Amino acid sequence: MSNCSVACDLHDFIEIACMYHYQVKLTLKDQTSIEGKAIDTLIGCDKREYLVIDTGQKQQIELNQLRKLQVLTPKAQFTEVSF
Repeated sequence: MSNCSVACDLHDFIEIACMYHYQVKLTLKDQTSIEGKAIDTLIGCDKREYLVIDTGQKQQIELNQLRKLQVLTPKAQFTEVSF
């Protein structure tokens, strides 16, 4: 995707988390944290990009609100990314 809402190299980590359905902990810019399984990314009708995570129900988290993504899944390809 050429129009990344986060740096494209960081976007790759989000895609890997979704591809392997990693269990993640997201820390948002407002210091809120959310845990769930990374499912997919999507572009909403508002033209913003979102990470879809399953926390028991699917939630959409706007990518430009991410401060940190921590992978909780053992033996994952990476453990933490700061945005």
